[in-house]
Amino acid sequence: STNCIEHVPARFIFVCLAHIGIIILYGLRVNLSVTMVAMLNHTAIMGNVTEMETVSGECERPDGQTPGQLENGPYEWSEPLQGMLLGSFLWGSLVAQIPLAYVAQMYSAKWVFLCAVTGNVICTLLIPPLVKLHYAGLLAMRIIQGLTGGAGFPAMHIMIAHWAPQTERLTITSIVYAGTSAGTFYSILMAGLLSKYLGWEMVFYVMGGLSSIWIPFWVILIQDNPNKQRFISADEREMINKSLGTSKEPFKQPLLPCCKVLKSLPFWAILIAHSCSNFGWYMYLIEIPFYLKQVLKFEVSKNALFSSLPYIPSMIFSIVVGRVLDHLQNKGAFFNIFSLFLYFFLGKLNRTNARKIATAFSSLIPAAMLTGLCFVGCHHYLAVALMSIGIIAMGAATAGFVGNHMDIAPNFAGILIGITNTVAAIPGILVAQLAGFVTEGNQTIEAWRIVFSVAIILLLIEFVVYTVFGSGKKQDWND
Repeated sequence: STNCIEHVPARFIFVCLAHIGIIILYGLRVNLSVTMVAMLNHTAIMGNVTEMETVSGECERPDGQTPGQLENGPYEWSEPLQGMLLGSFLWGSLVAQIPLAYVAQMYSAKWVFLCAVTGNVICTLLIPPLVKLHYAGLLAMRIIQGLTGGAGFPAMHIMIAHWAPQTERLTITSIVYAGTSAGTFYSILMAGLLSKYLGWEMVFYVMGGLSSIWIPFWVILIQDNPNKQRFISADEREMINKSLGTSKEPFKQPLLPCCKVLKSLPFWAILIAHSCSNFGWYMYLIEIPFYLKQVLKFEVSKNALFSSLPYIPSMIFSIVVGRVLDHLQNKGAFFNIFSLFLYFFLGKLNRTNARKIATAFSSLIPAAMLTGLCFVGCHHYLAVALMSIGIIAMGAATAGFVGNHMDIAPNFAGILIGITNTVAAIPGILVAQLAGFVTEGNQTIEAWRIVFSVAIILLLIEFVVYTVFGSGKKQDWND
């Protein structure tokens, strides 16, 4: 074991298991949106219509595509009920994030994150038998998934703040949270294949069962911080402590100085960026697939394929951005031509400018792609290309404002992301409400331009506010 400790850094094991944990949380959250297609009795709900069509749309189907026959499942749930079941995860998440973030900050982020994953695994395994009794069983499991899973991101923020050296923080944050993109991709892919070939129940049994394998590895191999870690070399522990300015002595967690936080412009920059970005993220995640289906009339299986594929390059892009920005910071502003370009516009590439560059990628490029969608009309595959580029670019957010809480206040990183994530969940809910209100009975390009325009404006607000007020410096109130 000594030889293993010398050759495998403990933070590498932490990053791998943390990344997989985020994949599990996001994958078990997303799988219902795909599986529900196999659970519904479409004939009864839509009156013998094999696929929802929009008469008023101007676009024809892409060449060679014909409407697919949807197989019927056992449940005749109305559209409002479907929306309630899909959105109920956020109800629990809104309630639980801040209290559980406080528990993770004050006691143990490791065990809170474990409870977040374990709670989602158990609920996933219980969904098939409970939903057969009544849809209220599914509703209850989704709410509990939100209650437990809502603690996942705050707890992980705390752990990254304790484990990631300053020279690797953007890289580690990007790799860990790239699990959101990977989880989305794997969930869509597995849910589609399992529900088609083995039945919708197996989606929950297989995904829940596979996810449970992660639990003992996390319990045995990971601790809250390097000073509690058993499987770590003395050199690595010392390096992390020196980089973060921490010590081996027990740390007493201070109380959050609420008044100072509310007066902090860097905190408000993160909050506004997080909220605006979430609106854009859910626009790409949920509404644009609807646009491809309702307006551009892509066949269902093609729509699912095009909607899922960009998330793998998005994951890769987020990791590359984080690694490059870490590398440029460590080498200095004059390391290469790209660094000279950055120096000309921003000065020395420090943590603040690195966060702003990544946030600019994740806001301006998606806004530009949505602008393009407003004008490409019925050019089907050009619209898919624009959507894909927008999703890929949003991956840079993990190296931007997403990890900024641990820069400005590492002692309160978990509580702060609990606050911003709670507020940012509201725009995520409003996206569907806005799209439904504007496009109901009016599935036209003109109507969707209004929806896209709101997202474009919010993404531009994100860029401006964060560029002006964002900071990577530790704030005085952290201590």
